[in-house]
Amino acid sequence: MTYKESFIRFMADCGVLTFGDFTLKSGRKAPYFINTGNYKTGRHLSELGSYYAECIKANGIEADTLFGPAYKGVPLAVSAASALYSKYGIEVNYCFDRKEAKDHGEGGMFVGKQLTDGEKVVIIEDVMTSGKALREVLPKLKGAADVNITGMVITVDRMEKALDSDKSAVQTAFDEFGVKVYSIVTINDIIAAIENGVIEGKQYLDAMKAYRAQYGAAE
Repeated sequence: MTYKESFIRFMADCGVLTFGDFTLKSGRKAPYFINTGNYKTGRHLSELGSYYAECIKANGIEADTLFGPAYKGVPLAVSAASALYSKYGIEVNYCFDRKEAKDHGEGGMFVGKQLTDGEKVVIIEDVMTSGKALREVLPKLKGAADVNITGMVITVDRMEKALDSDKSAVQTAFDEFGVKVYSIVTINDIIAAIENGVIEGKQYLDAMKAYRAQYGAAE
């Protein structure tokens, strides 16, 4: 089993990936749903970090520091940094932002590594829907130092067109900001995993493919 297949089974076992009839925030009716709020134990976080680390290693993403946008990205960046060291002996820094600047003690907007010019930073997030999080954190990062954003890593690329564009959020992130977004898996990987019996859900295959055909962005 590949690490992608293993991750898809992990999502299903955690109740993060479910199938049925869901109305998304966009108003679209989808046959699958990804609820990352169901990652909630120490084991979940440890395993999730290892998949982020494997994605970073497999894609050769260069990083000095992993940045986790507050609040969801904080434990993700910490677990990914820990997994990179424990699995591959790769030591990287981590940091995250505060919602409000601290005006006492060490002060500032960031906790953890204080960013410096030329530093290679990888942003760690759970999912990307509209690119709003990236749009918000880039000015913060660039305002702290002239860092080099070498990539952003998410769990799942839905490969879905935005409401006002034929491009996906991942494609738009590169076009607008020059940031390449890597995902541990894509919706195509999930469909293939169902077809190959990695997870249950063959009764939803037709609906999954129809949804992909209707709303999917060009690859």
